[in-house]
Amino acid sequence: MDLKAGGRSAVIPRVDILGVEVSAIDLDTAVETIGNWIDSDEREYVCVTGVHGVMESLNDPGLKEIHNRSGLTTPDGMPLVWASHFAGAKDTTRVYGPDLMLRVCAASVERDWRHFFYGSAPGTADELARRVERRFEGLDVVGTYSPPFRDLTESEIEDVAQMLNDSGADIVWIGLSTPKQERLMDSLRPMVKASALIGVGAAFDIHAGNIKQAPPVDARVRPRVAVPAHCRAPEAVATVPAFQPPVCMEHSEESPSYGLD
Repeated sequence: MDLKAGGRSAVIPRVDILGVEVSAIDLDTAVETIGNWIDSDEREYVCVTGVHGVMESLNDPGLKEIHNRSGLTTPDGMPLVWASHFAGAKDTTRVYGPDLMLRVCAASVERDWRHFFYGSAPGTADELARRVERRFEGLDVVGTYSPPFRDLTESEIEDVAQMLNDSGADIVWIGLSTPKQERLMDSLRPMVKASALIGVGAAFDIHAGNIKQAPPVDARVRPRVAVPAHCRAPEAVATVPAFQPPVCMEHSEESPSYGLD
């Protein structure tokens, strides 16, 4: 995991975590960056990724490239935050999809950003739109759409792009699973005028009231677990066995312990 300059959002450094370049960022900076794209009429996409996205990318070079071409790839879970700290990005904090959605919506009211909600099961995007409009008075939601539960054809992707362009959205929220939402953003990006496509997965169901949000993880708590001495990891990492060994192996020669301070 090496700290390096970012890609297209070059002012945001990135941390290489098993080949996935995760933005060394916090929630405020993520919102500010998205706003700058809108103000500058740039066109980017945001991968909000956790351990699952990194592990999928290990076996899928195309998906890894999608993450690494993004305007931002934010650390959605604490394991990526801890790994970023270990690599030297000490100010990185969790940029969790549901939190990012609320913060961007809050900022939108004064800045007149227009939103489109694409994804999840029938009715969920509509309910999400109703709830955020009630919570953020004056929020401009210009459309919702729940796609079929299958991969779209090329013609259907073109139709979706046209629908999004006709809506005039500045921000398109995409609530599908990983890697489906990342692939869709990559396909749509050349065709869609919106400045930001943001893949937030379960945020749709959480804010629509379909599922409960997990309790927050205290970033200061890094409990010890029964793993080899050279490879002590936070419990949140150790609960994902496939993630823990490669991360530890990557650093076993340079450090006698998995210290993330």
